[in-house]
Amino acid sequence: MSATDNLSPSRVPSDGRRRVATLAVRPEVDGGRYPVKRVLGETLAVEADVVTDGHDVIAAVLQYRHDSERTWTEVPLEHAGNDAWHASVPLRRLGRYRYTVVAWVDTFASWQRGLQRKFEAGTDVAVELLEGAVLVDAAVARGASLAGIAAELRSPEVPIADRVARAISTEVSAELARFPDRTLATVFDRELEVVVERPLARCSAWYELFPRSTGAAGVHGTFIDAERRLDYVAELGFDIVYLPPIHPIGRAFRKGPDNAPTAGPDDPGSPWAIGAGDGGHTSVHPDLGTLDDFDRFVRAARERRLEVALDIAFQASPDHPWVTEHPTWFRARPDGTIQYAENPPKKYQDVYPFDFETADWQALWAALRDVFVFWADRGIRVFRVDNPHTKPIAFWEWCLREVHARFPDAIFLAEAFTRPKLMYALAKSGFSQSYTYFTWRTSKPDLTRYLEDITRGAVPEFFRPNFWPTTPDIFPEHLVEGERGAFVSRLVLAATLSSNYGIYGPSFELMEHGQRPGVEELAQNEKYQLRTWDLARADSLRHVIARINQIRRDHPALQANHSLHFHATDSERLIAYSKRAGDDIVLCIVNLDPKHTHSGWVELDLEALGLPIDADCEVHDLLGEARFTWRERRNLVELDPQVLSAHVFALRSQVRASDPLESVP
Repeated sequence: MSATDNLSPSRVPSDGRRRVATLAVRPEVDGGRYPVKRVLGETLAVEADVVTDGHDVIAAVLQYRHDSERTWTEVPLEHAGNDAWHASVPLRRLGRYRYTVVAWVDTFASWQRGLQRKFEAGTDVAVELLEGAVLVDAAVARGASLAGIAAELRSPEVPIADRVARAISTEVSAELARFPDRTLATVFDRELEVVVERPLARCSAWYELFPRSTGAAGVHGTFIDAERRLDYVAELGFDIVYLPPIHPIGRAFRKGPDNAPTAGPDDPGSPWAIGAGDGGHTSVHPDLGTLDDFDRFVRAARERRLEVALDIAFQASPDHPWVTEHPTWFRARPDGTIQYAENPPKKYQDVYPFDFETADWQALWAALRDVFVFWADRGIRVFRVDNPHTKPIAFWEWCLREVHARFPDAIFLAEAFTRPKLMYALAKSGFSQSYTYFTWRTSKPDLTRYLEDITRGAVPEFFRPNFWPTTPDIFPEHLVEGERGAFVSRLVLAATLSSNYGIYGPSFELMEHGQRPGVEELAQNEKYQLRTWDLARADSLRHVIARINQIRRDHPALQANHSLHFHATDSERLIAYSKRAGDDIVLCIVNLDPKHTHSGWVELDLEALGLPIDADCEVHDLLGEARFTWRERRNLVELDPQVLSAHVFALRSQVRASDPLESVP
């Protein structure tokens, strides 16, 4: 019986002489099951925990390659102490990269270190020099340009001190590092992935617009009418104009105003009841115009530096062509009817969900993927996906990867007001951004806790929040009284706490607040009827919105979330937080009470801001244009919601004057 016969095969490595272990590589999501996310132009900073037994020197490299490449690029990992190693690589292409770690015992560096220590201790190192010569011979065989070095190390005619100096010289060390012995290198047991998207995935401002409400009073608007609205949206400073579904709307079970179960002959119905005799998900509503009109709208938006986002809702009206062409894609009930959508107490008799447990699921998946492909072929690269949490995670992981393979610049927003882990699962499966619970977080403790949950730890590696104060479906209780201060504070919070945010307009800037009794929705809901908007109304928030969006564009600190930091205030009605990017520091202080003035002391965490503790701080109010000098950590702030609910300050340190004068807002 051999010595290895008693070893369990599951415990025996392929080569037990490989002594280096890579214990962990970061960043990673769920052990590499899902990719981390970055945007074009960022770097991927990788850390690894690499160990070996004893005192030998380790060498390690980070290997990475784009999915379109066959060969790996290597970057040396640098030792950061305590068995931690790090390296960074630039991300210059959209799509997926893979990365892993290769590590090995650096035999020559280990020998050098031992040689130097023994020599400095007065030990005879003649044999050690002969060992080094053998190592140099092996490196020369691998291609190292070290002619004569091995002979020099062996030569008794060269003084020991000179041979040692030669062996540990920078020249020899550098050449040996170029041709290491990686015979027993250990490769990390997983290839991790990073998805690289456009910067718009990290920072964007969305404006939701119903094209059918852009016509004259009582007249169904068209794409040509909506085109005239683009200048207004551009003046507000948004990046994306988002259109609810633009497809034909079914007649069967069409809803009337405010989700009334019966529609009148002129009621337009809900755009989310997709499909009619005029077509389905790849057609446009004939009252909006033609596909050519839509293409013209997209071009006009692009000329104004706006991207068009389409709402993709995977559901069908009873009149959708697929209902007759593919009846097995829908769930039949025992009485022969098809199950319509419900979210008790709401009922959507005009909407049929797809049955993802159909035996014909592969054809269904392909058809739904091809909806994205159809619109992407027409130049659309941003999609808001309706209720993705009611479709299988496996479908999204496959579908979004398929679309990204063809259109790596595509961006997907998940409209998923659902359980946290399900929201995270959607983000991991490929969604670029996600709706959040911000809509209902109103108190300082709730906002602080929620933002720390989604901007700390592992969550930001895969989850990008998009904050919406309201939507056509949701009008929260704290806005029902229609206080201007409430709308302004929610705007500032959404636009500065999150680098991605959106508003449902013109409803939001006109502070529409009539709530339909019994549900968390606006009355006269635009989902079910045409609306006419007075965009020139004197009390509109349009100028505040435009200013906030300009501030976002001017300040890189607001274009990401990783630096978000909360600062202490002695008032529960005042919330203070900052973001920074290099020398750009933005401090926001918001009054959470829409009716009453509140004052309080704000205590700045100067270390978190990167400011010296002994310097004055120049404070520029980007909303009100006032300037102040703060000379202490604690400063008094007062906010009147009847004037303005928030300060958005740009901070800059300055040399303290010899005779300072106190100045606080």
